[in-house]
Amino acid sequence: MEGDQGSSSFPIGSSAPERGLSYVPKCYAVQSPDRPSTSPETANVPVIDLGRLRQGTPSHKRIEVIKEIGDACRQMGFFQVVNHGICQSTLDGAISAASDFFKYGTSLKDGDDKVQFWRIFLKHYANPLSKWIHLWPTSPPHFRENMGSYCTEVMKLAGLLMGAITESLGLGPTYLSNKMEEGTQVIALNCYPPCPNPEIALGLPPHSDYSCLTIMLQSFPGLEIVAGSEDGKWRLVPRLHGALQVHVGDHIEVLSNGLYKSVIHRARLNSERTRISIASLHSLGMDEKMATAEELVDDEHPKGYKESSFRDFLDFLSKNDIAEGKTFINTLKIQK
Repeated sequence: MEGDQGSSSFPIGSSAPERGLSYVPKCYAVQSPDRPSTSPETANVPVIDLGRLRQGTPSHKRIEVIKEIGDACRQMGFFQVVNHGICQSTLDGAISAASDFFKYGTSLKDGDDKVQFWRIFLKHYANPLSKWIHLWPTSPPHFRENMGSYCTEVMKLAGLLMGAITESLGLGPTYLSNKMEEGTQVIALNCYPPCPNPEIALGLPPHSDYSCLTIMLQSFPGLEIVAGSEDGKWRLVPRLHGALQVHVGDHIEVLSNGLYKSVIHRARLNSERTRISIASLHSLGMDEKMATAEELVDDEHPKGYKESSFRDFLDFLSKNDIAEGKTFINTLKIQK
């Protein structure tokens, strides 16, 4: 790093990631123990074929995939899905819309936290689409059409996955169906421009998602997880063409009474390429409380979490800095 570029106050459009600086300002540098490896190992992530959940599939095939999803939620809190029903042209259209949007230079940056992160982003609501789409950007011209098509399809996929997850818990496939259909869908478009020193900065710090589940599409690898690794090392999630990544969120951990854990993840950077990721976060309604399923509580497994809503998470976020390691899920755990 050169000079004393320590200020974390950058006007919109003038942050370090947007300006293409040849150095990393001090406010973007993370502490040495938290810096990413220059040669990360690849995570061994379950890849689940969702074609076996379609109608007409033999029952034993359905049982197999439900078990695979349950195992992945229990062991890693993370998996990838293929044959998910969203065509490649819709996936490509969403990435194209996001990429073109960021070229307009109208994105946002992180606030004035002590440590800044090397990303620019846009977040918007998407369910029901008719309620929100008129508030989305009008540039580029194809943004609403392409992103709207993707949001509609990924909402259907979220319903399918939630049904499989609750079925794997023994709660049945329709346990949360109505609440999820009427719930919140937040789309986070993230742009991670090339970083001159990707070994000292991050795109996003370690965190879990407040949601029930997150479905993510990425243009190329950059997502790292520690799940399933006994040595605690961060490992890079591989990108499979056409696959989508599924994160177990905090509210599934609450629902399952800790049987399924929300996955801790972060975003690493690249010195040469801009990475785009589109995260679709699915939750219950803004004020709908997620509670632990009574069926999963007994004398041997007492209730371990307080109930909470999406609004409770937003209140937490307004008062805390996740870069300092504070997590929403820890505020929900009942001390024993």
